[in-house]
Amino acid sequence: MKMFGSGAAMAACVLGLTAASARADEAWKTVAEKPYVVKVRPRPGTDAKDVWAEGELSASAADVQAVLRDVDAYRHWMPYVKESRILKDLPDEGQLTYTKLDLPVVSARDYISNVVLESKLAEDGSGVFAQRWHAEPEAIPQRRGTVRIKLNEGSWRVEPRGEGKSHAVYRFTVDPGGSIPGFLARMGQKDAVEDTFRAVEKRARQHAQTRAQAK
Repeated sequence: MKMFGSGAAMAACVLGLTAASARADEAWKTVAEKPYVVKVRPRPGTDAKDVWAEGELSASAADVQAVLRDVDAYRHWMPYVKESRILKDLPDEGQLTYTKLDLPVVSARDYISNVVLESKLAEDGSGVFAQRWHAEPEAIPQRRGTVRIKLNEGSWRVEPRGEGKSHAVYRFTVDPGGSIPGFLARMGQKDAVEDTFRAVEKRARQHAQTRAQAK
């Protein structure tokens, strides 16, 4: 669901996130262990869930960082993303981004994300890439026929794991808003998170190939 990587990176996951409100002390529940660890818990006071996913990617951290920062390209490869663009650059390499999702059966959704770059990799590929985002739903006027997502926050943290490998932690909370049919609300958590990880991995590998051909 940001690249989802801003909030847009969550796009593949937005269908699986509605749930009943629960106790504030609700513990994380592991819903998958392979190929990625996926944990969920209800967000107190909302109809949303917190999702924590992590695992290994067959792509370098530098290439993952590059594709997650290229918001304008999300519409070409991120599941369900119909439109994606940077609205404006923010201080310290932050971004204000817009994403529109074209979802099956239900109405289109869109969201605006304030993306904060917490750290980036060094020129030699060492270090940690980390970014987080939160929604700014009033940043631009709402579009007719599109449901504006108002709760959307999360983060990516990516570290190198040897040549052409990386470890990613993807956390997010999003309430898709509007009416979501029950069967769609039950889709997803582990399957949709896997779709997102696979999409990021595939795009990052393509980025690596393009770099190699340009040398």
